[in-house]
Amino acid sequence: MNKILEKKVLAPTLKQIVVNAPLIARKAKAGQFVILRVHERGERFPLTIADYDREKGTITLIFQEVGASTKLLGNLEVGDVILDLVGPLGKATKHPHAKRVVCIGGGVGVAPVYPEAKELYENGVEVISIIGARNKDLLFYVDEMKKVSKELYITTDDGSAGRKGFVTDALKDLILSGMEIDCVIAIGPMPMMKAVSNLTKEYGIYTIVSLNSLMVDGTGMCGGCRVTIGNEVKFACIDGPAFEAHSIDFDEQMRRLRMYQEEEKLVDCKCGEAEKNVEN
Repeated sequence: MNKILEKKVLAPTLKQIVVNAPLIARKAKAGQFVILRVHERGERFPLTIADYDREKGTITLIFQEVGASTKLLGNLEVGDVILDLVGPLGKATKHPHAKRVVCIGGGVGVAPVYPEAKELYENGVEVISIIGARNKDLLFYVDEMKKVSKELYITTDDGSAGRKGFVTDALKDLILSGMEIDCVIAIGPMPMMKAVSNLTKEYGIYTIVSLNSLMVDGTGMCGGCRVTIGNEVKFACIDGPAFEAHSIDFDEQMRRLRMYQEEEKLVDCKCGEAEKNVEN
């Protein structure tokens, strides 16, 4: 259990692993996540289930090495075992009855939007996808997204692949073209999801986003992932992570994501010093 069966580098600092987790694979649905711990004294952190194979009993996880814990996970190789792996957690995304849905993935958000697009496609929904990255080297899952989309649009900040600009530029063009869009699903950095939400609110298009909130236990006990939805306080781990976008206080969410920046820097420095000591 929890053994890494496959490992692939998708882009600089971006890795994909396929893990033997039959109990999780048996129940997993689009939008759900796992919480894992690499070693005994490691941090607990969530990762969205990017894909699953019920027959093989495997789940696919995609992560970017941005901090100490994800770097530790990235150092594991095929055959290594993840100490703790709990899931599937959260609620599966509840897709509205729709004929056409636009799925948007920004940066690493392409990983969690893929199972959403795949499930919709398999249920006969017309999927229009938009994926974006800072540059062509950070794009991934292009072929996978093409297979589950009627149309796929690519944007990059620097124009090195697809259209130069942001995912919101491509989305606005689709809206202004007169295309009837029943729902938009957007997953990615918080500012991107906020921008998509602001745009779709202007045109009255129902929109779902998946929040990458800070989490500890993933079962609603710690309160670390609380989010304000309208006038209510919800927990991303048990009430989400997917929510209707137009009711979310995105500014509050962005402030909460910055709460432990200094502590994260301190841990990264300690890990860097430890690596140097090992090399020496």
